[in-house]
Amino acid sequence: MNRLLFIFNPASGTGQVKAALAQVLDVFTKAGWITTSYPTQCKGDAARTTRELAGQFDRVICAGGDGTLSEVVSGLMESDSPPPLGYIPFGSTNDCATTLRLPRKPRESALVAAGTGVTLPIDVGRLNGKPFIYVAAFGAFTKVAYDTPQELKNTFGHLAYIFAGIASLPTIAPYHMKVEYDGNTLEDDFYFGMVSNSQSIGGIRPPSASRVVLDDGLFEVTLVKKPLSLIDLTDGLQALANPSADRSGALVQFQASTLTFTSEQSIPWTVDGEFGGSLPVNRVENCRKALKIVRGE
Repeated sequence: MNRLLFIFNPASGTGQVKAALAQVLDVFTKAGWITTSYPTQCKGDAARTTRELAGQFDRVICAGGDGTLSEVVSGLMESDSPPPLGYIPFGSTNDCATTLRLPRKPRESALVAAGTGVTLPIDVGRLNGKPFIYVAAFGAFTKVAYDTPQELKNTFGHLAYIFAGIASLPTIAPYHMKVEYDGNTLEDDFYFGMVSNSQSIGGIRPPSASRVVLDDGLFEVTLVKKPLSLIDLTDGLQALANPSADRSGALVQFQASTLTFTSEQSIPWTVDGEFGGSLPVNRVENCRKALKIVRGE
């Protein structure tokens, strides 16, 4: 029998993980796994546990939100020979579950993670060396992701980000920066940017979703230029969900494997919805096929 490390966040999804624990563990046992379970105790615990223990197991499965998955990925990236990773989504948004075609019912997603899914390679990003599984972003609304209280996320789901995003509108300010990517350079004022490898960001299908290939070594990059008026601002925000709404030409999109963002001021970033640091020069790189992940068919 193979050995499985099961890491779960008891606080995710209004505590639904704990309610589903028995049936999830039963699925693992019936699939032939000897399971060691670990409930995370605090922020960063999933990354630490994965880093210290993953090498002793044949598979790691995590249950929780995108933040829990991101932490486990960070831990696996420090392993010389990381085992395949399965995921059972329990968060309020679950962007990665959409991209990985995972069921939202715990038992069904446990079946995928434990054996019926397809194990495939996946690219992992790094922002200034910090791993991310699906998105790194700066500018308008990005602070919302890590400032929104967990209780609000659990209660309102996607609406929590909208409420907090509207409240942040008066604080939006563009950043003047130079963006260097794969031998190209552009310089402008931007009030939003994201580097992603996902078909869902904040519960919304991004403009570049149709081009996403999880193991091609390329990020989908979306930048929104400084708005010249309130109308342009509205167009730019709408264009993040619907490119045809961009009448101002504010939306810039391309693919790249390595990028450097340079500004005279420190730029705060989010990494998979958590604070990713603030520096004047930020380097993003794609680690192609860095991990193997279990995806739904």
